[in-house]
Amino acid sequence: MAAPVDPATRKRVLRVVFISLLLDLVSFTFILPLFPSLLSYYRDLEAPTQFSSTNGSPSILARILTYLNAYKASFARPIDSRYDIVLLGGALGSLFSILQALASPIIGTMSDRYGRRTALLTSMAGNILSVLLWVCATDFRTFLLSRIVGGLSEGNVQLAIAIATDISDEKQRSSTMALVGICFSISFTFGPALGAWLSTINSVKANPFATAAGFSLFLIVTETIYLYLCLPETLPSKVASAKLNGAPAATNGLTKPTTRSATNAIQAELLSSETPHVGGKTVRRTNSHFLLNFTHLAFILFFSGMEFSLPFMTYDLFGYTSAKNGRLLGYMGLVASLLQGGVTRRLSPLLSVRVGVVSCLLALLLLARINTIGGLYAATTLLAVTTATVVTGLNALSSFEAGENERGGKLGNLRSWGQLGRGVGPLLFTSVYWWAGREVAYTIGGMGVLAVSMIAFFGLKTPLGTEGKRVKDVKLDAGEL
Repeated sequence: MAAPVDPATRKRVLRVVFISLLLDLVSFTFILPLFPSLLSYYRDLEAPTQFSSTNGSPSILARILTYLNAYKASFARPIDSRYDIVLLGGALGSLFSILQALASPIIGTMSDRYGRRTALLTSMAGNILSVLLWVCATDFRTFLLSRIVGGLSEGNVQLAIAIATDISDEKQRSSTMALVGICFSISFTFGPALGAWLSTINSVKANPFATAAGFSLFLIVTETIYLYLCLPETLPSKVASAKLNGAPAATNGLTKPTTRSATNAIQAELLSSETPHVGGKTVRRTNSHFLLNFTHLAFILFFSGMEFSLPFMTYDLFGYTSAKNGRLLGYMGLVASLLQGGVTRRLSPLLSVRVGVVSCLLALLLLARINTIGGLYAATTLLAVTTATVVTGLNALSSFEAGENERGGKLGNLRSWGQLGRGVGPLLFTSVYWWAGREVAYTIGGMGVLAVSMIAFFGLKTPLGTEGKRVKDVKLDAGEL
């Protein structure tokens, strides 16, 4: 069994995880509000409306837009040309998510084999290359390459969860997952606004978005240096090996020099880590990982589709501009942040999932019928509850069902299934939206989430040994960070 981590070390590692993940997600969200203007810039540069064959062969962007317009023309209902860029942004988002679905299990397995620290620093190297390509992206081809590299290398979220799980016992697990959720909520509240502001500073004529990209690169490089200097190894088998070899504390921060009298105990610890353990006990799975992964896939499939179609709906129904949509999403992020810090941490993981899917169901059914701004914000509040609970709860449940030295792979698989849903969901949902209309699309989405709710209430169970555990049993406040 893995030795418990002392409170001081846990506090230090949690602080490193929180700060690094916050830097990573703020950097990641910079580009979100820039997609429309960024893609419009490349379209005007490389794919003018009237393309002449005398200009040479069409660019990659021109070919992509041709396929997207053919897809758009297949709908019974006309789609305004202002959505061309939104469709392109959705296609790039789907590409990124599908690449994440392919890469996440590999990154997770690598962290189980070579250690969390090694896997995370390798992921950061890919992130640096991705953002560097964005800084240099004077054409769409380079920008597309930066998104591909980013999709294949981004592993910070799943590895942050694995690291935090390594240093948490069963009582602390849910609060740790909530901590990751808080990072998401804070980042999505402030990151897009900062990115939009930075995009107004034109420092490079050939790339109007180089200032935002450059600052994003600065954050990623800062995060990498911080992780290299401050993050210890937390993988239980690696920590046990370091103890056996008498590694000094400076080696990884979780080990101390060992005496001969402790060697036998550590050898037993190493041997026991070869079999799945949670909290020092052999894992007896209550929920299969297939069921957890499928629940994640099904939920994200419908949730991401709704999320992507929301700007279309607010434009059609209320004439919302990008600024008003930004305020709406900012409100949702702010409410989710408050819930993560004050409510989600006090719920058991399974209850968190159940509360979130019911809120999502009510939001979708409401969105199918609203005709007022007040109704829109009511639905958005319900979606904030969903954002603050479901994925956090599923991550915690998956970590409870994983052994100490398989958590990276299991959490990577969970994220992979979710990213697959995020890659396919927007395309399917918006297709129904344009073919059959808002009411039908959101009602079908609601029925899908109702099916997910049935799984959450009748398929998933509280993991053995964690009954009655609540996050309020563990104090994890700002002072601990």
